[in-house]
Amino acid sequence: MAENQDGLEKYGQPEELQNKEKSHIQLLTIIGEVEGHECLAANSKTTKYEHVIPMLAAVEENPDLHGLLVMINTVGGDVESGLAIAEMIASISKPTVSLVLGGSHSIGVPLAVSTDYSFIVPTGTMMIHPVRMTGLIIGVAQTFDYFQKIQDRISSFIVEHSRIHKDRLMELMLETGELTKDVGSVLVGQQAVEEGIINEVGGISEAFRKLRQMMGEDGENR
Repeated sequence: MAENQDGLEKYGQPEELQNKEKSHIQLLTIIGEVEGHECLAANSKTTKYEHVIPMLAAVEENPDLHGLLVMINTVGGDVESGLAIAEMIASISKPTVSLVLGGSHSIGVPLAVSTDYSFIVPTGTMMIHPVRMTGLIIGVAQTFDYFQKIQDRISSFIVEHSRIHKDRLMELMLETGELTKDVGSVLVGQQAVEEGIINEVGGISEAFRKLRQMMGEDGENR
């Protein structure tokens, strides 16, 4: 990678840091919209599951990586892709921590709770709502059953990986007084903790501190 006159590489990494020991923590950012099987517009910020899933497999397999920090600022996106990423994160045997920054909406909720421990910044938001139906929908009972199964998969994952009760989760999903022309709820910072979805309010320093603590508790060889 080309260097400038100050000895800094393109991404601002000082040359002398290249000789220091590499971090044992893998960073994963989930930003914009979680992209599904179809590519979104080139001017959209997206998280591509075909990039994320192999990287998560490498985290599990790489002995030099001892922990995973997931930083989230997403509007949601494709359900199947989002759940696939969430399941991958949840199945990693190494310590994992998530940090919700601007927001973790829709399918971002399962992603936020998929780690061993979760943080949200004080102004971070989480939007909880049922699966939305867009485009042409065939009005038969089988279609309703199909969407209900998708909703059940999402709800079950959230309940299994957080402290919220399923009945309370459904209340938040079906709330009619918060979102204009839609149903659902928006939780801000401490509210997400009080509802049992997120573990703690905190920022990047707290997230790194917790992850390093978990890595130490789990042993040096993880």
